[in-house]
Amino acid sequence: MLESRTGRVVLVTGGAGYIGSHVVRSLRRRGDRVVVVDDLSTGFAGRVPHVPFVHLDLAARGARERLVSTMVEQGVTGVLHFAALKSVSDSVATPTRYFDRNVGGLTNVLSAMEAASVDNLVFSSSAAVYGESAEHAVSEAAPCRPLNPYGQSKLVGEWMAAAAAAASGPSSVSLRYFNVAGADDALLADRSVGNLVPIVVDAVRHDRPVRLLGTDWDTPDGTCVRDYVHVLDLAAAHVAALDHLERSDRGSWVVNVGTGAGSSVLEVVRAVEAVSGLRARLESAPRRAGDPALVVADPALAGELLGWRAVCSLDDIVRSAWQTVDAPGALVA
Repeated sequence: MLESRTGRVVLVTGGAGYIGSHVVRSLRRRGDRVVVVDDLSTGFAGRVPHVPFVHLDLAARGARERLVSTMVEQGVTGVLHFAALKSVSDSVATPTRYFDRNVGGLTNVLSAMEAASVDNLVFSSSAAVYGESAEHAVSEAAPCRPLNPYGQSKLVGEWMAAAAAAASGPSSVSLRYFNVAGADDALLADRSVGNLVPIVVDAVRHDRPVRLLGTDWDTPDGTCVRDYVHVLDLAAAHVAALDHLERSDRGSWVVNVGTGAGSSVLEVVRAVEAVSGLRARLESAPRRAGDPALVVADPALAGELLGWRAVCSLDDIVRSAWQTVDAPGALVA
């Protein structure tokens, strides 16, 4: 068994996924010991070699008991919870499935943490909890009005984490992150082609049209505007959140993770064109149900509370995404 140089043993649910695997690498680089739990429905075990791995569906019967035994046997001191379904369109089509997996999985994680006396949880939330905000830069004080079941399931998760902390359960930081993209290398790259940056990269690389889901939004160029944060910046935010929990009194916090700057779909397309030297073919399509026009973070609290800020630009994100797609070492399904 590998020893932890820091004394921390972190259980990462969904650790074989795109975001989770980047966080696993960041934790290991600083000397933490990591245990990964993943059902491999969208993740790849090859992303997280040389760590204890538990193949488990967190919403399945018996998951709580297996989590408790894993936490006790491995000496877990904190949990980073990523495992969840995350497609907006799928959540609109199959809402009960999203609540079963996202809410049910977190229920088992929290219950297991209480049984195993694990005190600190970093919960993977989402800017989807805000829905359509009237604020130009959305702060954590903005009303939460999620427009789809995915966002609703994340908001319920925040409520659950806060309620557990108030009842002397685990303390928690719920990180409401905005649009995550980019990669550290080809092994950890986003292979889902379900988020905008990999969608555009894939389309441009293979000379397929980029579908613009609505060109009449109330934004400067008519396409949706989002705040894009590099996955390496996001990984650093999780490490900072865990550190905050370890040095703080019991409690729960919600914190935005974003850059504070918005980019439209067309601006992302132009950035991919600039990096690749290729031209994108554009195709107009209807709006997607459940989408807001503009969502950009106010990241001030992350700086004040966690000492964190994003350092990577949209160009950094796009360049890393372009360089890692189809590169040697990339995983395929």
